Amino acid sequence: MFGKKISRKKIFMEKVYHIYAKKECLYNNLNEEQFNNTWETLKGMVGLMKTDYELEDLSYEECNRTHGYHSENRNEPDGADSY
Repeated sequence: MFGKKISRKKIFMEKVYHIYAKKECLYNNLNEEQFNNTWETLKGMVGLMKTDYELEDLSYEECNRTHGYHSENRNEPDGADSY
């Protein structure tokens, strides 16, 4: 049998979060602990401080990010690199 040898790399799934305000990504690729802390902080800031945002403007997206191979569908929000 002839053909391409298929690499058997381990693929890891990681749950990540992106936080938005009025559909603009504020934070991306947060792990669960980072998300929980940041989400609660943002909600408190919007509720206590006078800002351009209301609580209803905040939203988040939960994604599964894969590790171990290159994927064209990477669940990255639009915008510039964060590094």
